[in-house]
Amino acid sequence: MARTGQTLVRVAVVVRAGAAPLWWTGLAAAAVGALVPGLTGRRIGLLAGAALFLVTAAAVALARRGAYARPAGAAVRAGRGDVLQDRARTVRDRRRALRWWLLAGFLAAVGSSFALPGAGGLWLAGAGAGLWLKAAWLGGRERAADRLLWLPAGAVGRAVTGGGPTGRAVGGYRFTGIAAGDAAPGGSRRR
Repeated sequence: MARTGQTLVRVAVVVRAGAAPLWWTGLAAAAVGALVPGLTGRRIGLLAGAALFLVTAAAVALARRGAYARPAGAAVRAGRGDVLQDRARTVRDRRRALRWWLLAGFLAAVGSSFALPGAGGLWLAGAGAGLWLKAAWLGGRERAADRLLWLPAGAVGRAVTGGGPTGRAVGGYRFTGIAAGDAAPGGSRRR
């Protein structure tokens, strides 16, 4: 039986919240890095960055799918007293929790440009693209099962560095009908 009286956040929104900041931070770092000639030269750095972008996007999109599928299969119905947090607040809270990691990633990507210009930034952008693809995959699962996946908001805050929405602190997922909340399957804004 699900506990009642919890604030719940959408799993897909939590995953998708990091995609845009990583994407834009990565592109900014790649642009700054492309200004530096680096040890290998701009052309080799940007070609290596393009390869890193593709590999990272695929790796992030495909990684830990089973860790999402297992709790999704064992999800219990959200209780009557549970409160569904809106998408905007979930995105804001998640991005605020990750802001120092984004700053560190940006600085590391710009610093790596002295060796491979632009490659570190494109690597970050690839991670953002991979998170977006993973959120889209979650949205497909939600549509197929005709239910939206939620998790306790407090668990997300504790799991910022410990596995995100699949970490030990999360526990189990909850589910609601497909029309609940203000986010569409996959975590995008509902139209």
